[in-house]
Amino acid sequence: PTGDSSTVLQAQEEIIEMKDVFSVKLKRRRFVGQKKGGTLLGITIFKCLNKEGNKLTDCAVHLHNLSEDHCQSWFRHLKEILNGFQNRPKSLKVFVNPSSHKREATHVYYEQVAPLFKLADIKTDVTVTEYEGHALAVLKECELQAFDGVICVGGDGSVSEVAHGLLLKAQIDAGKDTDYIPAPVRAPVPLGVIPAGTTNTLAHTLYGIKHAVTATLHIVMGHIQPVDVCTFSTPSKLLRFGFSAMFGFGARTLALAEKHRWMPSGQRKDFAFIKTLADLKPEECELSFLPLQIPQEDSRENDRITLLYLGSKDQWHKIQGHFLNVSIMAIPCLCSMAPRGLAPNTRLNNGSMALILVQNTSRTEFVKHLKRYASVKNQFNFPFVETYTVQEVKVQPRPKSGLDAKENTYLTPASAEGNYPWNIDGDLMKEASEVHVRVHPQLINLYGVNTDDLESSQATCNCI
Repeated sequence: PTGDSSTVLQAQEEIIEMKDVFSVKLKRRRFVGQKKGGTLLGITIFKCLNKEGNKLTDCAVHLHNLSEDHCQSWFRHLKEILNGFQNRPKSLKVFVNPSSHKREATHVYYEQVAPLFKLADIKTDVTVTEYEGHALAVLKECELQAFDGVICVGGDGSVSEVAHGLLLKAQIDAGKDTDYIPAPVRAPVPLGVIPAGTTNTLAHTLYGIKHAVTATLHIVMGHIQPVDVCTFSTPSKLLRFGFSAMFGFGARTLALAEKHRWMPSGQRKDFAFIKTLADLKPEECELSFLPLQIPQEDSRENDRITLLYLGSKDQWHKIQGHFLNVSIMAIPCLCSMAPRGLAPNTRLNNGSMALILVQNTSRTEFVKHLKRYASVKNQFNFPFVETYTVQEVKVQPRPKSGLDAKENTYLTPASAEGNYPWNIDGDLMKEASEVHVRVHPQLINLYGVNTDDLESSQATCNCI
C-alpha cells in the first residue's frame, strides 16, 4: 500500500487464492480522452467472490507500486499462472435472443456479461438472432474448433435450440447419419447459459439462481459440469436433442401460449395456464419404458418417485391409460415455481430419466398436485401420480375420435388432425407418431456447477 502512515497502519493482510482470480491488469492514471500510456500506479487483481444464495460477484484488489519493471514482472507472472488454468475459455461463440422474455437479453449481455468477458480477455463472436431457427442455421455452418465454448443469452427455448444445434453439428462433423442416432458423439465444446428468459429452468438447475453475473463468472472461471442429454425420435427420424419434455397439460399450455404471442410474456403464459386448466382433458396413450436398475441401498427414505425393477435389464414395461400430464426429465429442472425441481430426485449426470405420470383425476386434485411444486411437500404423494426411473421411454398417443376430437379443436387443432404438442425444454414441437426418448450419459459439458454441490436445497429454495 502507498500513502501516509495512517493508511499503512489500517491495512490488513489478505490472502488471495489464484484459483479465484480471473484477471490482472496494469493500473494507470490517465487524463480525460487519453487511451494509452499514463502514470503507472500498480496492478489490479480481479477475483470471483461467493455470496449468499449461490450468487457469485466480482471484486478488485489494488496493489500499488510505481516501478515499471516491478509491476511488469508481477503482471507477467500472474498472467502465466492464469493461463495455466484449464477449461477457462479464450474465445466464445455467443448467441443473443433479443426477443426473450421482456426483450432484455441484449441489454443483459452488453451491460452485464460483455464487460466481464472483456476484463477476462475473452474474445467473442456475437450473433443476435433474428428468427426462430437462426442459431441452429448458424451452428450447422460454424467451425466449432475456432471456439472454446458456445454461449446462449436467452430463455429455455433459446437454450434448447442452441444445445440441439451444438449436438447436431457434432454428429455432422463425426459423419453420423442424423436421421437415426442410437449412440451420439459428445459435443466438442461446452455450452454456457446466461438467463434472460421467463422460467430459466436450465440456469436455475446449474447455478441455483437466476443471476446473469453468476452465470458469466462460472463461464469465465471455466467451471465445467457434464450433463446427460436425451434424444427425441420417431421410428424414422431424430426430432431433437433436449434435457426434458412434457406431453399433455404442460405441452398444451405451451401450445396455447404460442398462439397468443401478441400478448406480453407473463400475461400470455398466465392466460394459457388458466385456459388449459379450465379445459382440462386427459390424453389417451400407451407408454412403454425400460426401467433403470438401481441397487436397493441407493433409494432414499420416503422416496416414492423411484420404483426399482431388479429383473431383466431389457424388460420393457407397458402402461395404457388416460394421462393429464407425462413428464420425461434427465435433469432436476429447478425454477422459481418449483424450487426443489420438477424432478427433484433426478441428477444432472446419473444416466437416468424421471418418468412422471399424472393419471386422469379431478381438476381440484390436479391443482393440489401442481401447488405442491412450489412447497417443500412431496408433489408425487398422490394416488393418481406414478413415477419411475428409466433409461428409455416410448409414448404412443391414441387419436381422438367423435365428439372428443371436435371439442378439442379450438384448443389444439393439431390434436384433432393427429399432431400432438410436445414441450421440449420450453420449445413447442408437434408430432403425430410414436416418440422414443433415450438418455445419453454426460453427452454435453455445461458451464456451471452440480446443484448437489450447492450450499443446500433449502438455501436454493430461499434464494429463489
